[in-house]
Amino acid sequence: MNEKDTSSAIKTCVDRAFRIPMFLSTTNTVNDLQGQFLNRLIAEIEDALLFPRTLPVSEQYPENILTNIRRLVFSSYGLLAINFRRFFVQILQSNVGPPPTSTPFWEGSTFSQIEPAMAFQFGIPILLVREKGTDVNNGIWAGGITPLNIFVDWDSDNQSVDDFFNSVQWREVFANWTAEVRGNYLLRTEPLFNN
Repeated sequence: MNEKDTSSAIKTCVDRAFRIPMFLSTTNTVNDLQGQFLNRLIAEIEDALLFPRTLPVSEQYPENILTNIRRLVFSSYGLLAINFRRFFVQILQSNVGPPPTSTPFWEGSTFSQIEPAMAFQFGIPILLVREKGTDVNNGIWAGGITPLNIFVDWDSDNQSVDDFFNSVQWREVFANWTAEVRGNYLLRTEPLFNN
């Protein structure tokens, strides 16, 4: 390894050392447009000097999936969950009474319910980003479950990736969440002083 390679390796290490670890909750299966969105989201996170970690891409532990999620939540200072459209479904029958709706709708990943719920239970700052129309009547993504200041919709049918990330709504919510993550980092890493 020459001096230039060593310098580059050290720079990479130092760059990561000054980033605050956070949990990026997302699905592993994305289409091209969702992939563009996810890449831009990761760039936004890194520009804010946060370090996005996700299962199983950047982190994997030898335990079961729920234990892995809990370990990642406990070792992160914030969670950003993106709920992409995955399955277009229609309810044909209900176990009691008529189906709640006969209109087809989009569902996201099951883990987009579990991971933010664990983060909420642990008390770390959460930001929820949803591809519009996904899980509108399901779990934490249904209206009225979470505070409005941590929830943003991306209208992928009518809004480009750049338009979303340049919007005032995104900039405001992301800046507030980033400040909360930094505050959580400070609270959890501040040494105790004895007077």
